[in-house]
Amino acid sequence: MGKPTGFMEFNRVNEPAAPVEERVHHYREFVSPLPEDQIRLQGARCMDCGIPFCHSGCPVNNIIPDWNDLVYRNRWKEAIEVLHSTNNFPEFTGRICPAPCEAACTLNINDDAVAIKSIEHAIIDRAWEEGWVAPKIPERKTGKKVAVVGSGPSGLACSQQLARAGHDVFLFEKRDRIGGLLRYGIPDFKMEKHHIDRRMVQMKAEGVEFFVNQHVGVDFPASKLVEEFDAVVLTGGSETPRDLPIPGRALEGIHFALDFLIPQNRKNAGDALQDQISAKGKHVVVIGGGDTGSDCVGTSIRQEALSVTQLEVMPKPPLQENKPLTWPNWPMKLRTSSSQEEGCEREWSVVTKHFSGVEGKVEKLHGIQVEWIADEKGGMKMLEIAGSEFELKADLVLLAMGYLHPVHAGMLTELGLEFDPRGNVKADTLKYQTSIPKVFSAGDMRRGQSLVVWAIREGRQAARSVDEFLMGQSELPR
Repeated sequence: MGKPTGFMEFNRVNEPAAPVEERVHHYREFVSPLPEDQIRLQGARCMDCGIPFCHSGCPVNNIIPDWNDLVYRNRWKEAIEVLHSTNNFPEFTGRICPAPCEAACTLNINDDAVAIKSIEHAIIDRAWEEGWVAPKIPERKTGKKVAVVGSGPSGLACSQQLARAGHDVFLFEKRDRIGGLLRYGIPDFKMEKHHIDRRMVQMKAEGVEFFVNQHVGVDFPASKLVEEFDAVVLTGGSETPRDLPIPGRALEGIHFALDFLIPQNRKNAGDALQDQISAKGKHVVVIGGGDTGSDCVGTSIRQEALSVTQLEVMPKPPLQENKPLTWPNWPMKLRTSSSQEEGCEREWSVVTKHFSGVEGKVEKLHGIQVEWIADEKGGMKMLEIAGSEFELKADLVLLAMGYLHPVHAGMLTELGLEFDPRGNVKADTLKYQTSIPKVFSAGDMRRGQSLVVWAIREGRQAARSVDEFLMGQSELPR
């Protein structure tokens, strides 16, 4: 694949990002694609490795070596056809996926991995520019009606696949715009929302009908969908945040991450807001070291916070992984996001003990350092370090510690669906059927919080299972 000796001739080149001092003053994307000649050289680095382990790292099953080779050979239209054969929305994954495929790249054993994500980004952007992304209208209609609840990446992928199979697809979204967390959870500086809008135009032409401000289980009973549709797919995400029930939690100024992120995305979209949570002129503390916490950091900086500190309970990861031990799996190592590069203090192995404030408003976070030691069974145990107590100024505290499971109240409780031990909707990855045969579930609502690539994969696979359920067989890819 690519040029047989390309990996020895050409170095990896990353996509350039706008300087920090420029990009923190706006909410637009700031990563620029590589020039065409450079992207082709990056495709040339894809070595003839025999076994493409990048496939094992890619949840959505992208045929990576093939489209790397096509880009190198300047066959861009064929490249987007191969890319679209496994991934409905490469413009999403090419921007916000952490690229586990690159961690699994054979070249990553002793060199820099192939720039797979940058190549994917370039292919889909070129395809839109050239007009190669067109609706795929089904040749025949089946007469079957399917309701999809939740318009995140899983719901969008599932809806598009089912519409292309000829079913009448009705996509329900509780918010006022389509996109789920892609729309309101991902900041615009990571992915602008016109990428969702133009996919909606394509999907409408393919037969998907969108319904916003329709909160199933609240605005109307979920049982109505089960009665009126031939199949129902639940792709509502994992929206129950992990809380921090410690003294002072009720003080004003302590919020869940999405309560902070969603209003900013709405404002960027032109909505007039009242009482928006703002970091302007405040000392901000973000509790949680993952992607959502990073998004809070970048947004706080753009809102002109006085300072931003991000806390993580786990130990600081090593700068470099032990590749012989971890490859081709996703390694635990120190990563610095673009938002963290923009200016925040990061602290590891700390636990928040309580908050304090004046007149009902938070002013300080009180924490302690901890160490992690192995117990007699080999598990890791957290111990507080005596005398390591500390205080942080905290006018705004954002809780970004992950999500437990989907919201049970309303739709799921009404339907009486069975849950797995973690509180997610119980369904396997073969059929995606829930405890009600005509009701299916996919994405974070089924698997728990995860990546956009996993959501797209599950949406596509669930669509095939629904098609088989309705028609007895399916030509949709799995």
